[in-house]
Amino acid sequence: MILPWSEIKNYLFRATFTFRALRSRNYAIYLFGMLFSVMGTWIQIVATGWLVYRLTGSAYMLGIVTFAGQIPSLFITPFAGVFADRMNRKNVITGTQIASMILSLALALLVLSDVVEIWQIIILAVLSGVVNSIDTPFRHAFIRDIVDDSSQMSNAIALNSMLFNTARFIGPVIGGILIVMIGEGWCFMINAISFIGVIASLFFIHTAFITKAQNQTSVFEDLSEGIKYSFGFKPIKYMLILIISTGFFVLPFQSFLPVFAKDILNGDSSLYGILTGCYGAGALIGAVFLASRRSLKSFPGYILIAAFLFSGGLALFSYSSIVGLSMALLIICGWAMIAQYVSVNTLLQTMAKPEMVGRVISFYGMSFMTVTPLGALLIGYLAEFYSIQAIFLVFATSSMVAAVIYATRKSVVQKALIRQMNESNEPEIRAN
Repeated sequence: MILPWSEIKNYLFRATFTFRALRSRNYAIYLFGMLFSVMGTWIQIVATGWLVYRLTGSAYMLGIVTFAGQIPSLFITPFAGVFADRMNRKNVITGTQIASMILSLALALLVLSDVVEIWQIIILAVLSGVVNSIDTPFRHAFIRDIVDDSSQMSNAIALNSMLFNTARFIGPVIGGILIVMIGEGWCFMINAISFIGVIASLFFIHTAFITKAQNQTSVFEDLSEGIKYSFGFKPIKYMLILIISTGFFVLPFQSFLPVFAKDILNGDSSLYGILTGCYGAGALIGAVFLASRRSLKSFPGYILIAAFLFSGGLALFSYSSIVGLSMALLIICGWAMIAQYVSVNTLLQTMAKPEMVGRVISFYGMSFMTVTPLGALLIGYLAEFYSIQAIFLVFATSSMVAAVIYATRKSVVQKALIRQMNESNEPEIRAN
């Protein structure tokens, strides 16, 4: 059967609309370079989790390593958000990528030399956490610098997430296989090499960054101003509170997937990689779904639906002993996670004042970089006394309570968004 030309044109339009932010040269170069780096990052994440559990056999140590890698954001990210509104973002990101490459190389050499110990992994995790704490607000705010048309911002954020979750889908599966074939050390080496892609892409990007005139206020004054704005403007406050809750109660579960793969589902590193890949597959589906949306009006509703699905899916997953069912539930969790976080990220960047974006996004980043390790640390500690399944059932239920609270405040977010869209003279900004 040959499709009529009108239908073919419709399919082509949908495809080009979904990827419309790639019309910006700088953004397209950046996204291509990030593809290799993010793929390597997910290979390393899987290899690190498996290495820690292989060396210690302890869920608590998994929590400790997660905590060590992300807790620096509690002290650094808020200030990095201030500087992201002051400094040349491209230069800082180039530096953080080089630093990350060096740290991955160091871990690879330790493992390949067969001298690695858990304390070394923890120290490198802390150093990586410092680098990521600086990188996150700069990288998120950098999208504004490399997208030519502000009406394509929401699509650029969704495509960025699509790339990240394509890697989340493919990387862990590859990582799980590579652990069996060549070991964790070479996985870390592959990640170190992968940073060359994004570093090279940054050299081909040409941007002009305008700083605040003479930066007349101090860093602490800017930080205080950012806190007051982020948690004083109700629509932003309600979204931040919800994802902070999700970050503490639900998001830490991925750090404990080695426990589920090995002890609950009786699998090996390959199954661990597959489970992580299923989570990534769901996230990829969610990213494509959001990138193809034509309007931001539905995003507050997506946030609510996703919050319930994420909590409910995790509650069911925690007690599943069937591999197929666990995989399906992780796909649902992945979709819900990305639908919630990308929708919030998009609305924050759309609704926040341009001069406040770096600081607002720093608090968004803290919802998974700071709060998540605290949750992981508590879960790891509780796992010494209670079953990991019971812990996640309780945590998922607690997260659902936060979703109920957001449901009672969703109308505030919705009205503020519609008001801003009506005031905008750029109709395509609603196309997502």
